[in-house]
Amino acid sequence: IIVPTTSLVEQMYKDFEDYGMDVANEAHRIYSGKEKKTDKRIIISTWQSIYRFGTEWFAQFDSVFGDEVHLFKAKSLSTMMDKCVNASYRFGTTGTLDGTETNKLVLEGLFGPTFTVTTTVKLQEDKTLADLDISILLLRYHNDICEMMKDKSYQEEVDYIVTNPDRLRFVTNLATSQEGNTLVLFQFVEKHGKLLYDQIKEKVQDDRKVFYVSGEVDATDREQIRGIVEGQKNAIIVASLGTFSTGINIRNLHNIIFASPSKSQVKVLQSIGRGLRKSDDGRTTKLYDISDDLHTRGYKNFTLKHSAERIKIYTKEGFRYKIYPINLKGHNDE
Repeated sequence: IIVPTTSLVEQMYKDFEDYGMDVANEAHRIYSGKEKKTDKRIIISTWQSIYRFGTEWFAQFDSVFGDEVHLFKAKSLSTMMDKCVNASYRFGTTGTLDGTETNKLVLEGLFGPTFTVTTTVKLQEDKTLADLDISILLLRYHNDICEMMKDKSYQEEVDYIVTNPDRLRFVTNLATSQEGNTLVLFQFVEKHGKLLYDQIKEKVQDDRKVFYVSGEVDATDREQIRGIVEGQKNAIIVASLGTFSTGINIRNLHNIIFASPSKSQVKVLQSIGRGLRKSDDGRTTKLYDISDDLHTRGYKNFTLKHSAERIKIYTKEGFRYKIYPINLKGHNDE
C-alpha cells in the first residue's frame, strides 16, 4: 500500500488496528528510520522510501494499492509501478484528479480504467458527508498599497500578503472567534505558519488548545495530535498544506480557514476534504477562503486570479459559496 506521507502511513496502520487486524503480526510500516525488510503480509509505505528499490524487491507483491493516486503522474511513481511485475491486482484511489485528460490517461496506463464511484455532493445529499458552507472573504487593500504592488512578481506579492500585519491579525481574529475545532492551513512555514501560530496562541492563552503541525513535526506526534483533536470540541490546529491537505482524516472538524493563496484544484479539494467527515454533532462545516484584492485599473493581481480559479472549482463541484468584500485598511482588533 503506497501513500504520499508519513502521516498517512500511521493513520492507515491505526485504521487497520481499529478494524480488528492483528497489525503487530500482519502489517509493517516503511518510512524514514523504519526497517525496510519484513516477512509481514502487508506493507504500508511512503513512495519516497521505496521508489529507488529494484524490480527484485517489488516482484514480491501480488497486489498494489496506490492511495492519493492523482500524485502517480510523477515519473518516480510511474517507474515504481512498472517494477511491480507480478502485481496482477492494481487499485488506485483518489478523491481528486487534477482535471486534465493527460493525468487521467497516465493513471489508466498504470492501473486500468477509471471509475467515478460517487461525488462529494451525492455523499452530502445522502448525509454521509457533512454539509459545507463557503465564505470567500475578499480582502481589499489600500489603494496606495495596490499601486505599490502592481509591478511586483508573484513571489513578492505572496511574501507581502502572508507577512502583512493587518492580514495576520485578521486571520488570528477569525480563527479565535470560531466555535468548534478549527483548522488553519498555511503554505510557508517560517514566514507565515509560525507567525500565525504564535499570534493565535498568544490571543487565546490558556482558554483553548492550539496545535502546530508542519513537516518539522514527527509523524507519530502528528498522529497523536489528530487523535487529541478528535476528542476536543474547541481546539485550533495551525497546519501546513503539505502535511494536512492530503488524506488526513479528522473527525469533529467544524471550521477550515485557507490562510494562504492556492489555485491547485487538487490542494483545494483535498483541503476541503479534511472537514467533510461528519462530526458527532452533525453540524455544517464552514470554510473561510481568504482572498486578496490588490487590483488597480488595468491590472489584476496574481492571488486575485487564483481566487477566481478557486471559485471555478467550487462552482464545478456544486458547492455553495458567498463572497464578502472586506476593507483590510483600518481593520482592528475588534
